[in-house]
Amino acid sequence: MNPELDDLVERLRCGPGVLVRVTATEGSVPRESGTWMAVWPDALTGTIGGGQLEFQAVREAREWLEGGEAPQGTRRYPLGPSLGQCCGGVVFLAFRRIDPVDVRQLREELGASLKPVALFGGGHVGAALARLLATLPFAVRWIDSREGVFPPAVPTQVDTEHSEPVQSAVAHIAPGSRVLIMSFSHAEDLDIVIACLQRLRRRDDLPYIGLIGSKTKWATFRHRLEARGFTPEEMARVTCPIGVPGIVGKEPEVIAVAVAAQLLQSLDND
Repeated sequence: MNPELDDLVERLRCGPGVLVRVTATEGSVPRESGTWMAVWPDALTGTIGGGQLEFQAVREAREWLEGGEAPQGTRRYPLGPSLGQCCGGVVFLAFRRIDPVDVRQLREELGASLKPVALFGGGHVGAALARLLATLPFAVRWIDSREGVFPPAVPTQVDTEHSEPVQSAVAHIAPGSRVLIMSFSHAEDLDIVIACLQRLRRRDDLPYIGLIGSKTKWATFRHRLEARGFTPEEMARVTCPIGVPGIVGKEPEVIAVAVAAQLLQSLDND
């Protein structure tokens, strides 16, 4: 789950709302298809892009909540001609009344769009990444070999797992997971990389494997991986160092921002 879905569920327990979803788009638009917001009598959860489009949708949803006519079917909103927005595209919106009985269905429906991430390492950078990724469209499986390393409370979008040996968890992570490797030891890191490359040989279902470290660390790992029979093409599937270039600083939060940005860039390949 993500923070917006958390907020939707919490508010829905107090009464009905209206779910507004972008079902299709044409041309330049503020948000993509699948984006949603929930409208309450005195609040909003999420956003479909702001501006006049959102203002109009909120007005129509609240009129429905107040007993007015329900918006019928999927509605077409030309952003330029009718709403004066410079995007100029067209957005199609669907309106749906939601009630407390819909909580379970909404958890499954709206949470299904989250991309899985397997984060190996409960250190400072791992903790900063877990906190940041929980605010983005990712479902995080946070894994470490050490007992008691995780904080007592983690975001609901993050599941923690103790795995010993740590690399054994690779076989069970969700297909399509983006893998981040930053354990407390180079030996564990290497074991996890090997397990990921072996899984790629069998299933080829890990779109991104990122290893924290320097170019020197990766050169050492390459020699060890070559000795274990991995090809240059296989090793090229590992990104090391990780993070978008140009972001300097070694503070955990700075590294987390650079890595999260790279993960977001990788979504373009899905």
